[in-house]
Amino acid sequence: MSRFDQAKMLIQVKKAQKELQKAVLVVEKGDGAVRIEITGEQKIKKLHIDKDSVDLDDIGQLERWIEDAIRDAITESQKLAAEKMQPFMGALGNLGL
Repeated sequence: MSRFDQAKMLIQVKKAQKELQKAVLVVEKGDGAVRIEITGEQKIKKLHIDKDSVDLDDIGQLERWIEDAIRDAITESQKLAAEKMQPFMGALGNLGL
């Protein structure tokens, strides 16, 4: 791979990384009782709990919804990152990255 191709590849990788920073995925649990917003970089932007959908006498259920929402949000953001970065993985390995 020429230096020009390497530089072009690195520009494309940086562009994909910026797209992941800007991408926001939303995961809901408990019919919308818990909503997580997470970026493609796996950074949680917001956690929303709909107080009208939560039974305070069953905090265990709320905890499970939160755990499930976080787990699913991380999984979804990992899938998105893998999709965005997959085209570059072989070439990046050859560049020593």
